[in-house]
Amino acid sequence: MIRARLAVLAVVTFALSASASPPRPNILWLIGENLGHDLGCYGARQVHTPHLDALAAEGMRFTQVFATNPACAPSRSAFFTGMYQTTTDTHPMRSHRSDAFRLPPGVRPITHWLKDAGYFTANLKTIGPLDVGTGKLDLNFVNEGPIYHPDSSDWSALAVRRPFFAVVNSHESEYDIYDRQTAKKPRVKWVGEDEHVAHATPANVTPPPYYPDHRVVREEWARYLNSVSGMDRRIGWVLDRLRRDGLEDYTLIVFFGDNGRLEPRGIHWCYDSGLRVPLIIKWPRNFPAPAGYRAGGVSDALISLIDVTAVTLAGAGLERPPLLQGRLFLGAQADPPRRYVFAARDRIDETQQRIRSVHDGRFHYLRNYTEGPTFASLNRYKEKCFPIQALLRELHGAGRLTGPARDLMERRGPSEELYDLAEDPHEIRNLIDSPDARHRDALARLRAALDTWVADTGDRGAIPEPPEVVAPFAREMHEWFGTPAWVKP
Repeated sequence: MIRARLAVLAVVTFALSASASPPRPNILWLIGENLGHDLGCYGARQVHTPHLDALAAEGMRFTQVFATNPACAPSRSAFFTGMYQTTTDTHPMRSHRSDAFRLPPGVRPITHWLKDAGYFTANLKTIGPLDVGTGKLDLNFVNEGPIYHPDSSDWSALAVRRPFFAVVNSHESEYDIYDRQTAKKPRVKWVGEDEHVAHATPANVTPPPYYPDHRVVREEWARYLNSVSGMDRRIGWVLDRLRRDGLEDYTLIVFFGDNGRLEPRGIHWCYDSGLRVPLIIKWPRNFPAPAGYRAGGVSDALISLIDVTAVTLAGAGLERPPLLQGRLFLGAQADPPRRYVFAARDRIDETQQRIRSVHDGRFHYLRNYTEGPTFASLNRYKEKCFPIQALLRELHGAGRLTGPARDLMERRGPSEELYDLAEDPHEIRNLIDSPDARHRDALARLRAALDTWVADTGDRGAIPEPPEVVAPFAREMHEWFGTPAWVKP
């Protein structure tokens, strides 16, 4: 009875608030941490994701969506502004945390645009006693003022505030990589290990072929998939509360991953495993759906994660900010479909690698500008938190790696890579030297597209950071994780 009254109150409150101004939907961003297409609705096996599968069945699922960076802070800085991190100078990982940097004039976080339109903005962590999110920000800008309204971390903050823009940042797909490797804390049981949601085991998973068939690889792959199942359960708590409070039909729901998978060749690298993310949009029943939206539909259109910013602002009834680089892919005013999507990776912590990437829907071209090892370059975070990384070093040093895993460890830059995703979805056959006319045409076209994008967007990746900016990250990583024994002085 109490829940029913609350639901009625929610509807009445929404109606009253709408009477004073044009009605706007609530907006709920559900952000998966370090997540690829590892959901049942995308065909993944050994995962249990009934809540997101149901969301996809009721909403619209997108299959070709790509982050603009394979690490959290630069990627988040991009989709929070709707602009490439390489344009706004937020491209190195964990930058501008302690200097006087401000976003360029006219560039603002999406929450600021929405606040000006009357939205209450919330970074949700809890629904009463339920832990549903981390409250993560991890943006490469800190001097723009509060990102969210204060005191907005619990669901109760939304009780009488309409419309709202609420974000839930999941933490399941990062499980306990820090605790179990640093031994600074006791090992924490993560939701994916609960017997009710653990569906993957080392015996039943099939890791990608760029890793050796080894016990450690299978264990880590099972842990990752089970963590996705745990993430789905927490998201289910949020969706259930939204429904019980009578808000579902008034709320635009957008689920997406912030960057690719939590695996050594995923996060940090511009392969598909580091860039391709899920996207599910469910339009509220009480607001007219935009042109191009099909409930229960699937779209293979090329989409950049910064396009989610454009669609969200349009869903709130706002005009497109003048500088926004994200494209509108739904609605009567939708932009022409993308022919290409672009991504960039620059410094991550102490590791300096400049890589650029472009997809056209079938072919994927990568350009590494940096000399020396690529995948095998030192990054202390990954050395300590990813047992597969240490395993690859051990096996390679002993001469026991073969095939794609050995190629990965031996690749050096500057270099180029070209992959046919239709025939090689794991990106293990580099076609850069292929004589096939189709591959030569694709290579020429994608090279030109990337050169044009670098010039048109003012890519700042060629501007080196001063050594005094990079040095503290190397020191911090060494103090946190230590330098691995294999590194020579």
